[in-house]
Amino acid sequence: MPILFSIFFAGTSAFAQNSIDIFSFGARYGAPAEYKDPLIGGKATESAVLANLKLPVVFNKRTIWFNNLTYTYSQVESPLDFDANVMAPVELHGLIFQTGLVQKLGERSAIQILFVPRYMTDGINPGPGAWQFGGIAMYERKYSETLTMRYGLMYNREKSGDLFVPLIDVNWQFAHNWSMEGLFPIYLKVKYRASERISVGLSHFGLITSYELSRPEYRGDYMERTSIDLSLFARWKALGNLHIEGRLGYALDRNYEQYSDTDKIDARISIFRIGDNRNQPVNPTFKDGPIVDLRLVYNLPID
Repeated sequence: MPILFSIFFAGTSAFAQNSIDIFSFGARYGAPAEYKDPLIGGKATESAVLANLKLPVVFNKRTIWFNNLTYTYSQVESPLDFDANVMAPVELHGLIFQTGLVQKLGERSAIQILFVPRYMTDGINPGPGAWQFGGIAMYERKYSETLTMRYGLMYNREKSGDLFVPLIDVNWQFAHNWSMEGLFPIYLKVKYRASERISVGLSHFGLITSYELSRPEYRGDYMERTSIDLSLFARWKALGNLHIEGRLGYALDRNYEQYSDTDKIDARISIFRIGDNRNQPVNPTFKDGPIVDLRLVYNLPID
């Protein structure tokens, strides 16, 4: 197994890495936050669960079929009673599958082309509208033994319209025990290796997701979730290849917004909207706030 992943990551952005997170499971909690409308009392409480599994299939030293499966569950609870057409509590399920080709072009370059279907729903009698389709295309360049980068584009057909995200993937050991890794603007880590078992640093995570709402009282609506999470993190190698990672931070520009299916955006490039003709959200939204995240990670060495 370590040999298999050594071959795999010789053809991806992990030239400078010596391990990979094969499986992770985590839970997230947001401190109760007031609603943005001052006339609404009470507070909303956000919680979430995430599970991720990576399963590459190695054909040879130059060609790999990459598979990455992510499940997310997001919930927002409130003590308040809302109109029947407003989703409360909020419960959202997301299944994101990335599958496709990683092809090494030479000793220092590679391409990656992935098909990325999503199944995004409230979990109650979901229909065909829960499916979303997209893809990722990236070009990789190894500049040195300590710096590898990839450049590309992600596309997804969100419930609100077309989403395009320019991507920059970086894996850079820029100083002794210091490194930067991630797929910006989706996620990024600046990490300091404090010891053989402990690393600490800064973490960024931001992603736009949208979900079909299929319950009879609001059929035809969709929920759009946005959040930019900035956190301090610490990671501890607990036992063998098992790691425990904790994050403490703040959710910025966090929104759960319910719209009619007829409310669309012409296009979105990352966080920038082009032709946002939507009405006001059906539901009240709540403020940003502190978050805490705890994860169990199985990390496989690939030396």
